[in-house]
Amino acid sequence: MTMHLIKGVRVIGSKKKAKRKPGWREAEAEYEAFLRKHGIDPNQKPKKREFVPYEKPKSTVFVRETPYYPSFSSAPTKTELLGNDTPKQEPMQYSGDYIVGIATMHKSNMVPVGREDNPKDYSTMRRN
Repeated sequence: MTMHLIKGVRVIGSKKKAKRKPGWREAEAEYEAFLRKHGIDPNQKPKKREFVPYEKPKSTVFVRETPYYPSFSSAPTKTELLGNDTPKQEPMQYSGDYIVGIATMHKSNMVPVGREDNPKDYSTMRRN
């Protein structure tokens, strides 16, 4: 089996060295002057930083303060002593003659059946 070069792929070791931009010497000299001005030796190697392990902060439990509401008392209230303020509502009843009955379609869907409606339509509604 032979190894062929693929078009557009670089061979290991053929990387070109990066060219420095013009004026880099002046920029480096300016940076060294800046370091000396602030009392730092430009030739000094940077110090290794000391490792500081992470410490989890101690968790505090938060307790919400809620007001105390006493439970229901069985003592009679003012309305119970004086009686109810509103009368009892009368039950609603249909008194007309248009609705003949109620048809049940699918899933307990109650539909009113009128006098002119054909009840057979409601019984076949699910199958059509």
